This record gives sequence, structure tokens and C-alpha cells, in this order.
Amino acid sequence: MSTSFKGILSMCLGVFFLALGDAISKWLGETHSPFQIMFFRSLVALPLIATLAYFGGGLRKLSTRRPGVHLLRGVIYTGTMGFFILGLTLLPLAEATAIAFVAPLFVTLLSVPLLGERIAPPVLMASLLGFVGVVIVVRPGAGALGPGALSMIAAAMFYALTMITARRYGARENLWALLFYVSLIPMLLSATTLFWVWQTPQGWQWAGFLASGVLGVGAIGFITLAFRYAPAAIAAPFDYTALLWAVLLGWWFWGELPDQWVWVGSALIIISGLWIAYHDRRTTLKRRPSS
Repeated sequence: MSTSFKGILSMCLGVFFLALGDAISKWLGETHSPFQIMFFRSLVALPLIATLAYFGGGLRKLSTRRPGVHLLRGVIYTGTMGFFILGLTLLPLAEATAIAFVAPLFVTLLSVPLLGERIAPPVLMASLLGFVGVVIVVRPGAGALGPGALSMIAAAMFYALTMITARRYGARENLWALLFYVSLIPMLLSATTLFWVWQTPQGWQWAGFLASGVLGVGAIGFITLAFRYAPAAIAAPFDYTALLWAVLLGWWFWGELPDQWVWVGSALIIISGLWIAYHDRRTTLKRRPSS
């Protein structure tokens, strides 16, 4: 098996885990607050990340000299998770996933004022095309720009800020430290809300909370492997298989079928993302937000 094929397979598995975790979060969101879902996802993820760090070089990989940076990233990512889970509960799964794909465009545009980078004209054109796609999906003139769409756009914005801080400080911090603290802070912040939002899980809901955390860490692992096995320009486009999984899962569990405008807008968003990916191969930081 070639390394490129291993990369593609790893990316597809990671994206499938993301989509399945999103579907579980949407299901849990029918009866539980986004803060409670965030708490359990982080609670499950933390020991798994620590275990992976231990076998990947020892727990010293979690040490840091920049606690303030991790605190800032954790607060920002708390916004990502909260808005993303809220959006999942308010929108059809496929539509929510399509809007979330705007995150790479925000990364591209925000990298200019925040990182001092320049945007090449082809990338700027691709970004504008992607925003046109998002407008088509949410159709504000048709009254569709409601709380769900706004929540997903906010999640994409917060996720872009998380990725930009990773680009700025990632070379000076270990990967496992970045992942650990970006999960620790949301857990601590969401824990402060449990007194007001707590709903005791029933039956399979406990398994759902456990699975959502495990799937999130599994997705990170496989996506990381994908970019190690294959060039970004080969692996990154398979991120968009998430939309197919979202359509299937949304139809299977909730009977949701996206209309023609969601498909048209999604196609434009995907084209713009592929355009950016092939123009700039540093796409490991330019991904959609994940709960």
C-alpha cells in the first residue's frame, strides 16, 4: 500500500469519525445543553490525549512555557465548540456541515491582519467564491439566516482564530500540549455551567457522551496520520467527504434531505476550498471546525 493511499484512507476514516461524532452531538443536543455535551467530550478526550502523549514521548510533551497562549486558545476553542454544537441542534446535519466548511476561508482572510500574510489574487478569488456558496446555503433573503446558521458561522470564525494561533505558536509548542490544553480549558469553563444546565443522561445517552469524546480523539489521530503519510494537496480534499457522511447520517436518523440550494452552495464552497488547498499546501491548519 503506497503512503499516499494510506494518507487518503486515514483522512477518510478521520472525517468519518468527525461526522459520526457530530451526529451523536446533534442527537444529544435534543435533550442536553451544549455546555454539558462540551464538558463530557472534553472529559473523555483529556485522558486519551494524555495517553497518546505518554506513548508518543512521555508526559513531558504536555509541559509548556506559554500557559497564557494555551489559556487564550482554550477560551477561543470553547466558543468554537459551543457555537458548533448549538448549530448542530438547530440545523439539518448536512446544512450545518456545509456552512462549517467556511472555516478555511476565514483562516485565509484573517491571516492578513493577524499574521501579516499576503493573499495571492487566486486565493482571494477562491475565498470570495466560497462566501458566495455560504450565502446560497443560508439564503438570508429567504429568512434562513436564523440562529442555527449564525451559530455555525460564529463557530467557523472562532475555529479560524484557533487555527491561526496554532500557526503562530505551533512551531514552539508540542502538538500534544496544544491538543491537551485546548481540551482542558473548555472542560473547566463548561463545568462552571453544569449546576444550571445539568440533565442526567439516560441509558444510551451515557454511551453517546463516551463515544463522542472517543470519536473526536480518533479523528484527530487519523487526520494527523493523513498529513504525515500524504502531501496536504492530496489528503486535504478528502475532508469534503464529510458532507456525504452528513447527508447519509442526516437522512438515516432524522429523515433530512438537503434541497438543491444547499447542494449548489456546497459545491461552490468545496471548489473554493480545493482551489485554496492546491494553491497553498499548508492546509493542515485550514480545516473545518469540529465539535
